Amino acid sequence: MTVWDDLVGQDRVQEQLAAAAKDADALVTAASGGEPLDQGSKMTHAWLFTGPPGSGRSTAARAFAAALQCTSPDRAMGGAPGCGFCDGCHTSLIGTHADVEVIRTDLLSIGVKETRDLVRRAQLSPAVGRWQIIVMEDADRLTEGAGNVLLKAVEEPAPRTVWMLCAPSLEDVLPTIRSRCRHLTLSTPPVEAVADVLIRRDGIDPERAHAAARATQGHIGRARRLATDERARARRAAVLKVPLRVADVGGCLKAAQELIDTSTEDAKQLAEEVDAKETEDLKAALGGVAGGRMPRGTAGAMKELEDKQKRRKTRTQRDSLDLALTELTGFYRDVLALQLGSKLAIANTDVQDSLDRIAESSTPAQTLRRIESVIACREAMDRNVAPLLAVEAMTMALRAG
Repeated sequence: MTVWDDLVGQDRVQEQLAAAAKDADALVTAASGGEPLDQGSKMTHAWLFTGPPGSGRSTAARAFAAALQCTSPDRAMGGAPGCGFCDGCHTSLIGTHADVEVIRTDLLSIGVKETRDLVRRAQLSPAVGRWQIIVMEDADRLTEGAGNVLLKAVEEPAPRTVWMLCAPSLEDVLPTIRSRCRHLTLSTPPVEAVADVLIRRDGIDPERAHAAARATQGHIGRARRLATDERARARRAAVLKVPLRVADVGGCLKAAQELIDTSTEDAKQLAEEVDAKETEDLKAALGGVAGGRMPRGTAGAMKELEDKQKRRKTRTQRDSLDLALTELTGFYRDVLALQLGSKLAIANTDVQDSLDRIAESSTPAQTLRRIESVIACREAMDRNVAPLLAVEAMTMALRAG
């Protein structure tokens, strides 16, 4: 076991990060009176991880953070940092290391105030570890103002601070920031590699693991949820019925409403799982008693949490709907592959009859227009078009072909 075990199908990236971690270890040793660091060091103070959803951007960043904090005795004897067992590795991976801050937002954006707080923290020296590390999993959600605040910290970092930014693509990050980061591109991992990690790490039945990995086209997080959550499988099954339900205007409108309702219910269930624990934890921290009244002066903190949970629910609903649109795109991609006789593997083999039916009753040109209508729906929601209006326009376009 090493810190890299959960980084699936990214051998090239792993090699680069491992080499950088080794040079970083030499840098810390040099600062402590050891040999000076070679000028050709592979280590730098700012990193940008990009890649499609599910490629493991944040997994790579957290593994790298753990390797940088590794305190294994083997490392001191020339071994590679990142043993996975020492206190530095273990606490970094589970999120309790005092000098590793992982930022992930449940909201639609990361604002100036939160970014300023991060920048202030980044100026501190490591408390117990070898580096002060900030992992920002959603760098693409920085507002323009927040990005400008972050820019100065990336330009003039503290000597032992490392920034790790994650985003889907270079274009999602301000040019001034990305030009100051070392860029690593991750690719979608192979389906077989994702299935293997589900079997090995999560104990999932091989047949179900392979089906989930194939259906999600190598997206590790979605594959795990699909393999372990019956509700996720039911939601996906409902989404993949949409292409067969848009034969008339009434069917289009009904299918649109059900897509919205399904996404809303999915978001509600996900939120309830987190909200209840958060609320109880805050009540306990503020001195509240289960089932009793809260102490005076705590209403503001409770209201702030409620507002945060409400904003998170909005994002979760959008993410759930976006996932449904991604699955629809995958369905029509399979249809197009069948129509063109492509050798591409079919992802949605569990609905093969539906794929065959749509492929035989339409042309490749119609399928391409349908894919474009799904993409247009996603773009409309990015512009804050009301979700129901955007989805209704999409289902009508799916009917027209």
